[in-house]
Amino acid sequence: MEKFSISPLNMVSSFWKNRGLIKALVKREIVGRYRGSMMGILWSFLIPVFMLSVYTLVFSVIFKARWGGGGDSKVEFALVLFAGLLVYNFFAECINKSPLLITSNINYVKKVIFPLEILPWVSMGAALFHALISLSVWIAAYALLFGIPHLTVFLIPLVFLPLILFVMGFSWLLAASGVFLRDISQLIGIITTTLMFLSPIFYPATAIPEEFRGLLFMNPLTPVIELARGVLFFGQGIDWGLYSICMAVSVVVCWLGFAWFQKTRKGFADVL
Repeated sequence: MEKFSISPLNMVSSFWKNRGLIKALVKREIVGRYRGSMMGILWSFLIPVFMLSVYTLVFSVIFKARWGGGGDSKVEFALVLFAGLLVYNFFAECINKSPLLITSNINYVKKVIFPLEILPWVSMGAALFHALISLSVWIAAYALLFGIPHLTVFLIPLVFLPLILFVMGFSWLLAASGVFLRDISQLIGIITTTLMFLSPIFYPATAIPEEFRGLLFMNPLTPVIELARGVLFFGQGIDWGLYSICMAVSVVVCWLGFAWFQKTRKGFADVL
């Protein structure tokens, strides 16, 4: 029986060796999502524009919400909120798809030469595309309402890096586990929805009593949301202490998820 390496080097080399295939599959994933619709891929731009407009109306006009320590701008809350949702939506899109990545691609499982480990990368690529579109909408709205964004906006790829590694690890874990436990896809939907309200998206982390704030930062989304909001809206630099912890945890999670996928993949064909 074929053995699959769990080496971190193999994890990286697999991505590099199959980068052309990953790119082609990501393109097919994105185009396929909008195939048949009248406006096609334009929806990927219109949806975040519409959602940002709704958030602005609901929170700044109806609820008259203001971000703690912020100014009196009516749209500030909506932009701060949307910055947090950029992180959450990227996370949720990848994680919610993960349990079905293998079971919905049975034809790939039957092909011995197909590198199944790249399927989470394909899902990740499509999610990054939508996150990039949402980010461009956010930047355009900020520029229109407040002027030129802070130069720290260029740090956002660095902020997303630990999240990408963390999500990849869990995507491999869930993709493999979803083959054997089909209920995982239902459970993950509940968990990601719960995480939306347990993450500082609709409220700042400082709104949580100090004795419970440590629990909030055990949520893997919390530090990334705080960092992303800081570099995008408030012009703050990266907290390198917090960032280092996030990166270290994410690298470990990424490798463990890959190792689990490689260890269990030999049983995929038997179950499917």
